[in-house]
Amino acid sequence: MFRTHTCGELRIGNAGQQVTLSGWVQRNREMGGLTFIDLRDRYGITQLVFNMDVNPDVCKHAREMGREFVIQIQGKVAERSNKNPKIPTGDIEIQVDDLTVLNSSKTPPFTIEDHTDGGEELRMKYRYLDLRRNENKKNLLLRHKMAIETRNYLASKDFIEIETPYLIKSTPEGARDFVVPSRMNEGQFYALPQSPQTFKQLLMVAGYDRYYQIVRCFRDEDLRADRQPEFTQIDCEMAFVTQEDVLNTFEELAKHLFKSVLEIEIHEFPRMPYEEAMKRYGSDKPDIRFGMTFVELNDLMKGNGFPAFDQSELVVGINAKGCGEYSRKQLDELTDFVRRPQVGATGLVYIKYNADGTIKSSVDKFYSPENLKPVLDAFDATPGDLILILAGGTDKTRSAMGGLRLEMGKRLNLIDPKGFKPLWVIDFPLLEWDEETHRFYAKHHPFTSPKPEDIPLLINNPAAVRANAYDLVINGTEIGGGSIRIHNKELQQKMFKILGFSDEEAANQFGFLMNAFEYGAPPHGGIAFGFDRWVTIFGGGDSIRDFIAFPKNNSGRDVMIDSPSAISEEQLQELGIKVSGKSEVRR
Repeated sequence: MFRTHTCGELRIGNAGQQVTLSGWVQRNREMGGLTFIDLRDRYGITQLVFNMDVNPDVCKHAREMGREFVIQIQGKVAERSNKNPKIPTGDIEIQVDDLTVLNSSKTPPFTIEDHTDGGEELRMKYRYLDLRRNENKKNLLLRHKMAIETRNYLASKDFIEIETPYLIKSTPEGARDFVVPSRMNEGQFYALPQSPQTFKQLLMVAGYDRYYQIVRCFRDEDLRADRQPEFTQIDCEMAFVTQEDVLNTFEELAKHLFKSVLEIEIHEFPRMPYEEAMKRYGSDKPDIRFGMTFVELNDLMKGNGFPAFDQSELVVGINAKGCGEYSRKQLDELTDFVRRPQVGATGLVYIKYNADGTIKSSVDKFYSPENLKPVLDAFDATPGDLILILAGGTDKTRSAMGGLRLEMGKRLNLIDPKGFKPLWVIDFPLLEWDEETHRFYAKHHPFTSPKPEDIPLLINNPAAVRANAYDLVINGTEIGGGSIRIHNKELQQKMFKILGFSDEEAANQFGFLMNAFEYGAPPHGGIAFGFDRWVTIFGGGDSIRDFIAFPKNNSGRDVMIDSPSAISEEQLQELGIKVSGKSEVRR
């Protein structure tokens, strides 16, 4: 037996017991005739004490132990004289009688401590060492608990977990597919699924009624803090349901996870139409933990001879309450912020409502105080407030103002980092028009059902059609999205035509689904949650990489196993593949 207890288990009630522990040496320190080792395993840390007067050979051996040596000890549990209230085992220590080295260790390339000295790239290269740190252990245990509680809730609601294939057919729309060559079918390729979308719809046709899967998905897209080439979804589908049924079911899942994982009661899940979200927050995933909503100013600010306003589709502003005393330097910083490429505005206009009731703006040449007073009234402004205004194309200006609103929320400490504000965004547009390709694309995916009352608009005004679609947003992050699906062949064919598919292309890509719809497809709908994002929000993190055991870096590389990598010429020949323009793999 390598151990009778774990390193996080023993308490003062175990005093006097003979025990065997195994683990890693966290640190080793000498104090006169005593040597102390902190022994670590997954469960915690226990202090070991070696006494030169009592057992000199064992004590000398202990002094040879380096960091991360794997050891086994036997000894007696004793009460500590200098207790450590910071750890659960801090009331006891082990007086060691015997020490065995199970494996030695090289000196780690960084300290395996809560506050490590290792940079991110170094820690990713030695991820198996980084995972020993408490922070990562805590993150993965949180992920485990959320997965267990998700399964518990869905099982209680009669959902069944069904696996779907990883080697599937490449289909258009969405991000780029990762493709896998087939040796047995030379010249043909599988694709890794971006989601199990068509399979879960087929399971509804098959009569399984309530399906779920905590499933890996794959998208070949540019990476950032909340994206990985492989990621995990909580994927769900239900038959014989309306949108209201789906929202109620998964609102309860969210409440269950908040309660069981974080011990937080969340009662309100407001619903906001997409158009309102864009108009008031400039985002389809608004952070509603603070106000500072938009006020549109076209009627109040156009027609005064100021070209930047008169020639714009939209003039819109926010009220930064209490910021009327901002200095010129602070205002210049905000102007520089909105001009960043990722924000995209060309400039910023401000109106100061001074504490003495006077009004000062950056456009005084065009607007008198009398002109600006109705603008202040539109914001319910009071002396000491600062109005920030952007103008330009509608979509671009709303997006830029959304970025400025979030920046001001951070600067003014309006965002409670420990608070959670969920929101359903509903009534999305069914389609998006692309000016470059001059065609419509599906806002979500081609199987999303239009609102029944909007179906007649598909013929003459497709851009006005709303989708039976919904997203769950928490604190400004989209956690999940879904829709009621199209379940009859005629409407699905009409949708494919609007999206520019020929009959042949539609049959080639989705013929299996269209055929299934001819065999009694029930009304159905579902949702998929970004599990990595949800865990990250619950863990208070900034990047999903911190909550994934073995993530990729921003270049999509696993620097620990050095992947992706070239394969041998023999493998290429077996697959019938020639690689042209081969260059050395970038590290």
